[in-house]
Amino acid sequence: MAKITVNGQEQEVTLPLSLIELMTNNNVEQPEMVSVQINEEFVERENFPKTQIKDGDEVDFLYFMGGGAF
Repeated sequence: MAKITVNGQEQEVTLPLSLIELMTNNNVEQPEMVSVQINEEFVERENFPKTQIKDGDEVDFLYFMGGGAF
């Protein structure tokens, strides 16, 4: 088992684990609208499928909300 941090919460995961699998395991809604940082570096969307999670990684799923109009 490996320990990672996802959005500030520690998780134990089994490696190998891709970023896409991690998103599925964490029930990420609308993955096409989520930006991802691993260890404070943004991951390009086209690299999501080939990005592997490593022991000790800090992963943040960032949801951007649009503002309203007046």
